[in-house]
Amino acid sequence: MTTDHKLLFTGTMGAGKTTAIATISEVAPMYTEVRNNDRSVAKATTTVGMDYGEVTLDNGARLRLYGTPGQQRFDFMWSILSQGALGLVVLIDNSRPDPLDDLDIYLTGFSELIADTACVIGVGRMKTHPQPALDEHAARAQRHGVICPVIAADAINPNDVMRLLNLLLLQLESRAENEDMK
Repeated sequence: MTTDHKLLFTGTMGAGKTTAIATISEVAPMYTEVRNNDRSVAKATTTVGMDYGEVTLDNGARLRLYGTPGQQRFDFMWSILSQGALGLVVLIDNSRPDPLDDLDIYLTGFSELIADTACVIGVGRMKTHPQPALDEHAARAQRHGVICPVIAADAINPNDVMRLLNLLLLQLESRAENEDMK
């Protein structure tokens, strides 16, 4: 019998959620993309509902990957998509005007999910925009009471995306072992 787990990807519009899911999905990804009307972001389309893809782990478990809309006006979808999620991947675009403020938005918006499960933060576009540094992102997360891996990650690189998922799964495994010891 296959075990299914729901994992959630979130972050700003253009951070790479749709791309990350498409990069590793074993099934044709599902998108709810529409034409982007937000002129502040040079992007042709944006997610308004969710993205979906799947990946199977070596042990046969299937990860169902859901991507949230990035724009705050669609934040009602965040709580809907959070239901039943095993973990959260936050993608941050370091080329945006204030990526640390962006991180605040998602750590606050998903605080209930993060409190109940695990989280990992992937920071994109570090090669062209090395500031703020990864340790600054980690310090900002700590202000929210979130201690989790923070790594540079390129959404088009399958190794980077799988590394994010592996770090998330390691945290979940550690949490489960700690619960078993209680």
